[in-house]
Amino acid sequence: MLLKIAGGTLAAMGLMTAAAYAQSSQNFNRIATFPVAANLPADRDAASETVAEIIAATADGMMLAYTDSEQGALGLIDISDAGAPKPAGFVPLDGEPTSVAVAGGNALVGVVDGDSTYTEPAGHLAIVDLAAKSVAATCDLGGQPDSVALSPDGATLAVVLENERDEDLNDGIIPQLPSGALAVFPVSNGVPDCGAMNVVDLAGLAEIAGSDAELEFVDINEAGQAIVTLQENNHLAVVDLASGSVTAHYSAGAVNLTAIDTEDDRVIAPVNTQENRKREPDAVQWVDDERFVTANEGDYEGGSRGFTIFDMSGAVLWDSGSAMEHLAIRIGHYPDKRSDAKGTEPEGMEVGTFGDDRLIFVGAERASFVAVYRDTGADPEFLQVLPTGVGPEGLLAIPSRNLFVVANEVDLIEDGGARSTVMIYERGDGPPRYPQIQSAAESGIAWGALSGVAADPSEPGKLYAVIDSFYAQAQILTIDATKSPAEIVASVTVTENGAPMPNIDLEGIAIRTDGGFWLASEGRPKDDRPNRLIRVAADGAVQEVVVLPDSIVADATNSGLEGVAVVGSGDAETVWAVQQRPWKDDPEGTVKLIAYTPATQEWGIVRYPLETPEKGWIGLSEITLLPDGSFAIIERDNQLGEDAKVKRLYSVSLAGVTPVAPGLDAPVAEKSLLRDLMPDLASANGYVVDKVESFALDAAGSAYIITDNDGVDDASGETLFLKIDLSLSN
Repeated sequence: MLLKIAGGTLAAMGLMTAAAYAQSSQNFNRIATFPVAANLPADRDAASETVAEIIAATADGMMLAYTDSEQGALGLIDISDAGAPKPAGFVPLDGEPTSVAVAGGNALVGVVDGDSTYTEPAGHLAIVDLAAKSVAATCDLGGQPDSVALSPDGATLAVVLENERDEDLNDGIIPQLPSGALAVFPVSNGVPDCGAMNVVDLAGLAEIAGSDAELEFVDINEAGQAIVTLQENNHLAVVDLASGSVTAHYSAGAVNLTAIDTEDDRVIAPVNTQENRKREPDAVQWVDDERFVTANEGDYEGGSRGFTIFDMSGAVLWDSGSAMEHLAIRIGHYPDKRSDAKGTEPEGMEVGTFGDDRLIFVGAERASFVAVYRDTGADPEFLQVLPTGVGPEGLLAIPSRNLFVVANEVDLIEDGGARSTVMIYERGDGPPRYPQIQSAAESGIAWGALSGVAADPSEPGKLYAVIDSFYAQAQILTIDATKSPAEIVASVTVTENGAPMPNIDLEGIAIRTDGGFWLASEGRPKDDRPNRLIRVAADGAVQEVVVLPDSIVADATNSGLEGVAVVGSGDAETVWAVQQRPWKDDPEGTVKLIAYTPATQEWGIVRYPLETPEKGWIGLSEITLLPDGSFAIIERDNQLGEDAKVKRLYSVSLAGVTPVAPGLDAPVAEKSLLRDLMPDLASANGYVVDKVESFALDAAGSAYIITDNDGVDDASGETLFLKIDLSLSN
């Protein structure tokens, strides 16, 4: 179920309005996506899991270096042409790399040794010669490195020795010795002096398990001071690197969160509170020499779902509260399955000065976006949101080239999902191109998993969409596509006898000439969910439920009804629905187009010829009536990224084609290509998504395609809402 917020709208509770997107004449837009697997050498399996975690750049901003813990290597990317990144090298390391900085011609990589344990942590600093693409030297660290930071003048390196806890030991309760510490090295000509390593002890500072300093992240300012997060201790420490002394330390504190969702129940309902929620910061960045900002991911007993700006005394200057959660809800990126944990989980953080603007970038690990704020010296000003791959981890600003880079950690190759990627964004004139659809600021509407759309027959730009069964209650959303981004302005729940209709999976919607809608609900035999056509009033109240007869569904699989279209009215009304994939009774390479006449309760079948997939399967996602009486049908494979091949819009004319009763030899429709949708899906400069599921043609002849974001479950949450040029003969 998708709900309005009790007690006020999202905007009233601190969510930035649509006007915020236009407050800057300079905006970031994604210009390229690099699949990390493209960097694997020939002797490694291209289908093996890869990771892009922490990322750094050479001084000229022309090459990126990222850690790949899964492959035990450092990856290099040539971004001399930022819009066309290329593989630039792959350096195997002796262990698991965790973080990287670049000094001169060297990458300085923290590596956890292969024999490291919780009780005997071990690791080293690998000095990688970028020109030779090989390890030139190593420094023993005597512990497990996590975060690595180079001072702005390049003269000092700080390495967090995390010495991580065993979460399976005594339920992960701390303290668990040995404690973490901060290793500091002088650096000359890009080479750390291993013999001059100074280990700064941070144990005994925190009130929470003080004997076990749980270091997480470090950053260094112009004054040579390091700010260090002690995440599980919910603590922060300032270290003067020249003397190796702790000059200040303080609790990261707690926050009272309001209007958040704390229930993993397939319901986006931000009506809950969490009091005294410990921040437990992960990443930290200096804003200037007197202020720093933390991403409050949480790991032990907290996580405050936002970010905080502190001054050098430890005082909180500003806290985002629930704003990151509200932003995720508004743009369709809210990860409901993480509601009972830490919500969007802000983890990555970056600060960079672009022109006159000092910008703060906050990465939401579970919601897969980056929020961009302008530092004002007081409350930061929200500017825009950037779509990322799954699990943004490393954030990197390259102001000299007006670039921003995100390393996306999650690789879902084993589940057939998105791969780990590095995405590149460029700042320039013009508006942001994301989001392409959002809920109206005053509407308080949460949404996701758009699965079908229909256009109002008389009002241009007015669309109606449905969401699928990722959410517990079916909704019909009203979209104003005349705005940019398009706005969801209203929603109604599909109800039966006054209560939300259970056990339905809406995949299609069509507008009836006689009022209301026909909806297509996909069946799932193994869950005892039938394939149904559902007639509802404009307010979502169910008026008729038509279950597909056994003569059609006797050999059905779990890939059932998808789109739906309506022809005619009154006794002449015919409902057409498409079956997603072949069932057991379908001749090879075909699926059913199913016709239903409500006045006579008669059923008819026409077969649709499918393309042959190179990989996976191909099926149908949508059927839409066109002005000439033919139908537009989306045919797609289930592949994404570089494996995606078939994302097409076909036209099918059924003039002179008579549907036959189920069980008879049905005619096969002829199709003609209206549009290859691959270029449209690639236009966002991300990876091509698999689920292009909706198409509509409005009253003015404008065409729209929409993708399904899978409810942000093992998916990035990015929804493409594209207005396309489509020439049709009336």
